[in-house]
Amino acid sequence: MRGHGPQPDAREGQAGPVGMADRSVVPRRPGNSGGGKGPEFKISVRRGMRAGRLAMSLVPPPKVQKLQATLHAKAKRAPGYRFYALYDKVYRKDVLEWAYARCRSNDGAPGVDHQTFEAIEAYGLDRFLDELATELKERTYQPRPVRRVYIPKGDGKQRPLGIAAIRDRVAQMAVVLVLEPIFEADLEPEQYAYRPDRSALDAVEAVHGLLKSGHKEVVDADLSGYFDSIPHAELIRSLSRRISDRLLLGLIKMWLEAPVEEIDRRGRHHRTTRNKDEGRGSPQGSPLSPLLANVYMRRFVHGWKVLGYERRLKAKIVNYADDFVICCRGTAAEAMTAMRGMMSRLKLTINEAKTRSCRIPEETFDFLGYTLGRFYSPRTGGPYIGVKPSAKKVAHLRDEIRELTDRRYLRADTGAVVGRLNQKLRGWSNYFRLGTVSPAYSAINWHSCNRLRRWLCAKHKVKGTGMTRYPDRYLHEVLGLVRLSGKGRNFSCANV
Repeated sequence: MRGHGPQPDAREGQAGPVGMADRSVVPRRPGNSGGGKGPEFKISVRRGMRAGRLAMSLVPPPKVQKLQATLHAKAKRAPGYRFYALYDKVYRKDVLEWAYARCRSNDGAPGVDHQTFEAIEAYGLDRFLDELATELKERTYQPRPVRRVYIPKGDGKQRPLGIAAIRDRVAQMAVVLVLEPIFEADLEPEQYAYRPDRSALDAVEAVHGLLKSGHKEVVDADLSGYFDSIPHAELIRSLSRRISDRLLLGLIKMWLEAPVEEIDRRGRHHRTTRNKDEGRGSPQGSPLSPLLANVYMRRFVHGWKVLGYERRLKAKIVNYADDFVICCRGTAAEAMTAMRGMMSRLKLTINEAKTRSCRIPEETFDFLGYTLGRFYSPRTGGPYIGVKPSAKKVAHLRDEIRELTDRRYLRADTGAVVGRLNQKLRGWSNYFRLGTVSPAYSAINWHSCNRLRRWLCAKHKVKGTGMTRYPDRYLHEVLGLVRLSGKGRNFSCANV
């Protein structure tokens, strides 16, 4: 930095004292890219292409990769750096094209305007993106209301899901492409959700490793409606620690405060502005929500260490989105008290009915669909600390198999029913592959064969159990029903 002012010469840099006006957001040259590292994808997007259902293994265009790599490198190299000129990158054509491809690969239902991806491509993708870029550039862009739907949860309750219009999803994804590499440099290693090269399975393995290392008291915490509870003012403050671009922050605030539209049983439309009125909430289903959730949860994870709780209580956090556990060495009560105090200051609510402390090996607990605790070796009978798919998740899959083989679908083609079953079984086993999986796999195999056999008997009016006409070998080798098999991904187990 030269000595003649508070702003550095770099185009994105320290914005100077908080409250001072930002430098004008104007690119110095057409197509100016700062470059970057983005998620690892495998297929490039061509301008004007019909994106179709692209796999989430696409490769960003070179200029977008460069933009993301540059932003990430600068953020990593300078933890105190505040980026002040990012808004102009959001409406770059290559960024918007890639944002559209990402949204297209996720597919998804239309928003309140009923506009579908097919309608956009019939209208002209280039034309659609040019119009969106113009609105953003000229600052006339206004988000449409978010369509709210409800999806059932495992406990019988319903989870609210916000479906934004596709144009808004594309604009939000463009912001994610710009901001993600910056905040990825800041997120704590204990945070595993929505990050490249990290997964829920990594989080489960991290907890298992802590249990093995002697952290055998666990605070199993649950937050009430985390996404709906994130306070806007504090969230914007967290973003402002790295971002001083008032136009970009204003865009995010518009999305946070967008009205929500619901349709009642009589087909009447109701619009509410709860998020704006209460100053909190980030609708689940938004492309931007995962990033915002991680940024705000970082305050808790980072604060836990800065305030000395990790060192003093020998208590380590493992976090995945709104799920987290605190693994302690005999200090669970103190950790619980500290956690409650921090969540109160963060204006988040603890779900008291689901939050508890437990001690391993006397007790077990569930985390991200797995049960962790003491099990016994079927070979030696010896106890060990391990993981297995939770009984709740096994029961849920059984219910889904039962639904797919319901008598309502007797007119369906057998191949189609088996195909849907296989898709469900493969997806489930791709996630539930850690630790002791054989008992769960055996139970699921028996259930899927039994249900498919009963469905075939009903379809073809075969009396009896169908074991003779449709034995397991026929179901697997002729019809192609998937058989779950193999051992789970093993990691060393600690004897109890």
